[in-house]
Amino acid sequence: MNKLEIIREPIEKELNEFKTLFDVSLKSSIPLLNEVLGYIRQKNGKMMRPMLVLLMAKLYGKVNDSTLHAALSLELLHTASLVHDDVVDVSDKRRGQASVNALYDNKVSILVGDYLLATSLRHAAFSQSIALVDLIAKLGQLLSEGEVVQLNSTNDSVFSEDVYFDIIRKKTAALFLASAESGAISVNASSEQIQAAGQIGELIGMAFQIKDDIFDYFDNAELGKPTGNDMMEGKLTLPAIYALNRTNNQEMHNLALRIRSLKATKDEIASFIAFVKQEGGIEYADRVMCGFCDKALALLPVSVDPIVKKALIAYIDFVIDREI
Repeated sequence: MNKLEIIREPIEKELNEFKTLFDVSLKSSIPLLNEVLGYIRQKNGKMMRPMLVLLMAKLYGKVNDSTLHAALSLELLHTASLVHDDVVDVSDKRRGQASVNALYDNKVSILVGDYLLATSLRHAAFSQSIALVDLIAKLGQLLSEGEVVQLNSTNDSVFSEDVYFDIIRKKTAALFLASAESGAISVNASSEQIQAAGQIGELIGMAFQIKDDIFDYFDNAELGKPTGNDMMEGKLTLPAIYALNRTNNQEMHNLALRIRSLKATKDEIASFIAFVKQEGGIEYADRVMCGFCDKALALLPVSVDPIVKKALIAYIDFVIDREI
């Protein structure tokens, strides 16, 4: 069994139920909207966050309708944020495929993102849990805050790990935290169990984003992203921040500011990537990522269903071992 098979083993039935619900939610009687939703439906990935919702629900109880609607609400909110992010970032690719704004236009993308957000809120209500509705509403706030903090950071002349961690905690880790917590909430877990689930989810999310950021330093045909793609959008992540603060290299500092202001050429970005690698930025980010995963593993409860625990261990391992 590979890691994904181990992850899916205890939740295969429930995951299929979720996928059916997900597909039904992405349909409309309006032709253009239905066309765009159909395109989004075809692009759905490994369903990492819904799987975490289901696993956490199984860890503390039994998956129910509330669990499924919470998982769907979170996935739709996540999808809406990605559609909007591609407009903000002027991105024409998403996981190796054309983004919605590239295939259609920004107006369509914004409106479809809004539709997904509204559908997300409906399914939050279908969970019939005020706690889950509140969790998902707060998540929407955090995702927006993360985007604003990231946008504002492009004007900074310093490169701060604290700001970087604040951004990824709000933009990525918050989704994993909410996924883990919602699974626990949906099965009426204790407040201590819900809190522990959230901590595990947040740690996984931090590691997940750092892994994504490491990908930017290498060509990846599966992702459809060339080396330095994030830097072409003015984003400097943990490997770069470490290398810059470690060396105090003024030439590279000035180049990093050019990257942030979208003035750097492809050759300059290639030179900056070589500098980051030479100064150990990738190894440092890898250590930090593994540290988050180790903390998540340590928080897993001892006396639980061994198949579910094995799946969660595989889930955490997959976050740092994945190739895409």
